[in-house]
Amino acid sequence: MKKLNIVKANLSNLSHAEAILHITNRYANDPMGMNRPLHDEVKSNLIEEMKAFSGTCCFIAFVDDQPAGVANCFYGFSTFNAARLLNIHDLAVNPAFRSKGIGEALISAVEKEASENNCCKVTLEVREDNRARNLYERAGFEYGEPRMFFMSKSVS
Repeated sequence: MKKLNIVKANLSNLSHAEAILHITNRYANDPMGMNRPLHDEVKSNLIEEMKAFSGTCCFIAFVDDQPAGVANCFYGFSTFNAARLLNIHDLAVNPAFRSKGIGEALISAVEKEASENNCCKVTLEVREDNRARNLYERAGFEYGEPRMFFMSKSVS
């Protein structure tokens, strides 16, 4: 692999914003995402909405200045620990760059950010059939006891 550089994204930086949008849309197209592109309205609004949300924290992996991966994260709060947490909402690596340690490097950057900001933990959700589960387990993520399910309900 060529030169890997992980940067904390500045959403006002056009190249950072374009990289996040590009990689997130590719992830949405992936079978582990939604298996379809982001809606045009989402693509038009995503960066501005992320900028407006005070808990946004994104990291971009560049390989020789090419966007290779992204970790879109959001700060939350753990009532059981009375402390902040950092949730990895999207961890995506472009197919051409997979299995090269980019996911591990992104997770390390997220963990460092969480540690520097006194977070009690880093959280994420993963589909049971996602091959990236191995990466998360190697990075020390585990199922809690009792084993939890991530559930959602859309609201209009």
